[in-house]
Amino acid sequence: MSGTQAWGFTDDRGAQLGAARVPRRVVAYVRAGAALYDLGVIPVAVYGSGHDGDAYDPAKAGVLEAVGVPYLGPGRALDEAVLRELRPDVVVDVTYDGKSPYALDAALVERLGVPLVALSVGNELDLPAILDRFAALAAGLRIDGREGAGPEGVGAEATEAGVADPGAVDPAAPVPVPVPVPVVVGSDASGPEIVTPVTVSPATGPGQGAALAEFEAAEAALREAAARSGLGVLALSGAGPEQVHLARPHAWPELAWLAGLGVRLLDPGPGPGANWLTADWVRAAALRPDLVLFDNREHATPPYALPGGVRLAPWNPETPPSPAAYARFFRDLAEALAP
Repeated sequence: MSGTQAWGFTDDRGAQLGAARVPRRVVAYVRAGAALYDLGVIPVAVYGSGHDGDAYDPAKAGVLEAVGVPYLGPGRALDEAVLRELRPDVVVDVTYDGKSPYALDAALVERLGVPLVALSVGNELDLPAILDRFAALAAGLRIDGREGAGPEGVGAEATEAGVADPGAVDPAAPVPVPVPVPVVVGSDASGPEIVTPVTVSPATGPGQGAALAEFEAAEAALREAAARSGLGVLALSGAGPEQVHLARPHAWPELAWLAGLGVRLLDPGPGPGANWLTADWVRAAALRPDLVLFDNREHATPPYALPGGVRLAPWNPETPPSPAAYARFFRDLAEALAP
């Protein structure tokens, strides 16, 4: 696709966005930016959420910090002058409610006069659909033009067009991975979800074939590990020694997906909260988990007061919506479930 062609995209708020040419300079929420990088598009800068501080959260950054993509701090505290100096052609955020961008003020982007793309990561979409939407956006942003778009200092990691060059990436770096993935097609209160393999639209760029194979292999490894272990898994986010947020599995697309692959996820039971049940650590221990997926973002606290012998594995509730990131997560979880 040439950078001189007109560009259009309808985001998950239903906003029909357009520009006279394909956007080259992308500023993104860090979660979205990490996914776009995996899919072949290098942001010129990224910003955080209200949970984030003035430096990258390693759990959310993927490889962005390592390849030199600047971090601007929390999105709702962004300095308009700084953002203008970056000359973005498009800003990419996520949305949980299908109405508003999550991490920055839409009015700020309106004043810049550039499109604001908000892609859903909430539970109105299943995980394959979320991955598909990011893949579609990345495909629309990958261009063949020669004008610069990647951040200064990225060097050989970027082409002048701002598109990741698979031939220039360090071979030790994580491999980007798009996408045949399973989708939950049905459930039964007395048993696990039924999973059917589906192929998400292959909006893939150069070098993505090996990544696809890695994703499939990671999925198979997790399915096998889950079938062998039968361990009860509790996902949670620590909020200090007195409080913990217990995840409701079906409120999280990635947790629902794990259940469909056979992971025995524990539900915290009745109580307030759509995504989390906020309780104390005694309530968490009473669920008798064999393995705890603990929120490893910087604002969360480590697990407290769990029974001896409980296995621990990190979980990022804001895993970048790319098959590469989920392949890594699947591999890690499969290892944690192994005997």
